[in-house]
Amino acid sequence: MNLPTFEAFKSSALAEGFDEVLVREWAPGQVVATHTHPFAVKALVVSGEFALTCDGHTRRIVAGKGFELARDVPHAEHYGPQGATYWAARRHAPG
Repeated sequence: MNLPTFEAFKSSALAEGFDEVLVREWAPGQVVATHTHPFAVKALVVSGEFALTCDGHTRRIVAGKGFELARDVPHAEHYGPQGATYWAARRHAPG
């Protein structure tokens, strides 16, 4: 797996108009019930895996893969047996 550095991910995200970039770590087997965020997100999973459910569709996202969600999109998360770590770029302003 050939991942960028966190600094490269952050620099790219800020250049794309995201205003916050952070590391998110989730415990093995953790379940996050359906919720929304007041920000858009673009993320890259760097270790572990999780299932992301949106609009009744579930997809498994593993290390090395990314995902994006628009603000206020209902979704649920279920983390794998090793948990997961991902880098998340957030855009709080609409657009």
